[in-house]
Amino acid sequence: MAKATKKQALGRGLSALLSDPNTDINSAQDKNADQVIGQVINLALDRIQVNPFQPRTHFDDQQLQELCQSIKELGVIQPITVRKTDFNTFQLVSGERRYRACRLAGVPSIPAYVRIANDQESLEMALVENIQRQDLDAIEIALSYQRLMDEVQLTQEMMALRVGKQRSTIANYLRLLQLDPIVQSGIRDGFITMGHGKALAHVTSAKQQIQFYERIVAKNLSVRATEAMVQQQNTHSTAKTPKSGEYATQQAALSHLWGTPVSIQAKGAGKGTVTFSFKSVKELEELTKKFIGES
Repeated sequence: MAKATKKQALGRGLSALLSDPNTDINSAQDKNADQVIGQVINLALDRIQVNPFQPRTHFDDQQLQELCQSIKELGVIQPITVRKTDFNTFQLVSGERRYRACRLAGVPSIPAYVRIANDQESLEMALVENIQRQDLDAIEIALSYQRLMDEVQLTQEMMALRVGKQRSTIANYLRLLQLDPIVQSGIRDGFITMGHGKALAHVTSAKQQIQFYERIVAKNLSVRATEAMVQQQNTHSTAKTPKSGEYATQQAALSHLWGTPVSIQAKGAGKGTVTFSFKSVKELEELTKKFIGES
């Protein structure tokens, strides 16, 4: 009887395996898992939940309408990917734009690849899939790389293997996150390119970044012109920065006063840091007492 029930379920198609509690699949080790996982199955939209790990937060309304019209005429050409979360319940891994367009089109179901993955695997699949897309802006890609580093504990070298990119390429994207939010918005909105952003990332002052950004937009500067502008500014700043050796007299005086080696590091514009060294906890305690006037 059990064999007959199994054959009957298989005969109804792949979707039947997931809609029958007796043949439901919850892990890759379950019977018939190979019949479903990695296969395209037609799933009802109301059985699919949006992925909370989705890196993309903005969907262009006009593009959604265009995709909606295409789906009405031709159907969904590329299946979405989902992971099974419970009986007859699935969560999007990739393909949210197609999912949203189907809802707009009033389509009741959508073709989908079924995966079984835990939350971390789901996050990684969603991020990697989004990184591979051609219509993401540079900041979205950079944020996805950063999330992979923070939440999936991947190094830049591991990410390079996952997404098939050079490590230097990943480093360049991550450098964009050092930019002031105004400059990042300029990249997302298309006022400047990633190349401009890479050049501006070498400017440590947020105020200076914004000034350069406004100059790039106002004068329609090329990436090469921007790089030259930044290099000139950095060279000028370095020339004005006094060398640490110029404070040798002050270092010697402080070392004599406090009885410990002292280093002065200049940072330009009259700013810098003073470092006191100690060789043991006892020396640190004695130095602390001197600072607070107990000895």
